[in-house]
Amino acid sequence: MKLSDVIFIDQFPTLDLHGYDRDYARIKINEFIQDNYTMKNEFVTIIHGVGSGVLREETKEALKRNKLVVEYQLFKGNIGCTIVKIKLK
Repeated sequence: MKLSDVIFIDQFPTLDLHGYDRDYARIKINEFIQDNYTMKNEFVTIIHGVGSGVLREETKEALKRNKLVVEYQLFKGNIGCTIVKIKLK
């Protein structure tokens, strides 16, 4: 399945970054990706909100640098969320 085929995100593990600063968000994103890689979850959701865009940009940068991430994109149903496809073992 491709990210463009995703319609519902309710069944995916979710990380909510509301209230986090840039540095803590980066740490939590990498831990979340690693944990879900270990648990063999192929898709996850990261909620960063819309706001000023600081958390959205940090999410994008952290995912771009993470070697376990296959692809990611803003969820078409809510631009305050990013859906991520994780490499399976």
